[in-house]
Order: sequence, then structure tokens, then C-alpha cells
Amino acid sequence: MIYPEAAIMVFAKAPVAGEVKTRLSSMLGARGAARLHASMVRHVLSRLDGCALSPVQLWCAPDCRHPFFSSCRRKFSVRLRSQAPGDLGQRMHRAFQFTLKSSPYALLIGTDAPELTGNMIKHSLLALKNGKDAVFVPALDGGYVLVGLRKPVRGLFSGIQWGSEDVMKETRERLRKHQLDWLELPPCGDIDTKKDLKRMKRDASVTVG
Repeated sequence: MIYPEAAIMVFAKAPVAGEVKTRLSSMLGARGAARLHASMVRHVLSRLDGCALSPVQLWCAPDCRHPFFSSCRRKFSVRLRSQAPGDLGQRMHRAFQFTLKSSPYALLIGTDAPELTGNMIKHSLLALKNGKDAVFVPALDGGYVLVGLRKPVRGLFSGIQWGSEDVMKETRERLRKHQLDWLELPPCGDIDTKKDLKRMKRDASVTVG
């Protein structure tokens, strides 16, 4: 591993029909949307496994007990963690609090961005190693698909309108308020809507499944 001192956290929900990728259910059906979600989780873990940049933790919601997570642990040698209660911002903050007790810097990524490349992840780790307080890969829809920190920052993730087009904008305001030195990499697409899925299918360089 190139950055063994760091940690990469992956946030993922259990692939339960009707509870994941709900905006795609009308197109794929509830079970089809759940299968897509499971495929995207495996895709991200496979990419991280192939890059072998840092130890990987799979942060599971609602907890680690779903058999899917056990299969991921066996196949990809990831460490399982249960996400804390609360909204997304609270869960992210607590994950960073926990992980940064033993790692000098860490990344947190979701599973909705199959276009997130190994080079983007590597550059994010390098930025933190070289002293940046934070690093982000914005999403094309106004959010972000990767965040990295050197220390937990209280308030960075609170009061954000998660799922809106203003997530990254609101986050920049908090970064400036806390006088943090951060890096933004080029934006990356994620898969939340029918339009996103159609775009992914048109792009032959991106495959999930």
C-alpha cells in the first residue's frame, strides 16, 4: 500500500428493495434498483482493492448484520463498521471522529460514483499527506462524491441540505468560516436519477455489474 497510514471509508446501505435507489425504482423496479445498488458497492470496493492505496473500512447502514456486507468482507478484505444514528452529516462526522483517532488523515466516499477513478483517490490522499486540511471531489449535481480530512471539524457537515444542488456551495461556506485550506479536484458524475443512469450507460468507459 502506498498510504498505509491513511484510511479510506466507504459509506453503504444494505441493498434492501424499496430502501435504496428509490428514484430509479420506476425505471428498474425496487428489486432492480437494489441489485444496481449492490453492484455499485462491489464496483467501488473492487476498484479500491485493485488500487491498494490504503486500508478500507466499509461503514454499513443500518448496521453490519446484512449478509451482503459479510460477503463484501470476505471478497474484498474490508473492515466492517456500523454507521451511527442521525442524518448523513452526523454519521459522516462521527465516522471521521472515530477513524482520525488512529489515522492522520482519511477519505470518505459513497458508492454512487462509478466514475471516481483510482487517480482521483490517489491525488486526494496525496493532498492530505502534503498538508491540505481537506479535499473534495464535487459531483456534477452540486454535491460531492469524496471528502477527505486531516481532523474532524465540528459543524462542517451540520445544517447541510443533503440531496440539494447547494451541498458543495454550503460546504465551501463552512470551509471558509473555519479557515481551512482545501483542494477541489475536477467534478465527477454520480448515479441518482434516470438521467444519470442513462448517461452512465452511454459512456462505454464506465461499467457497473
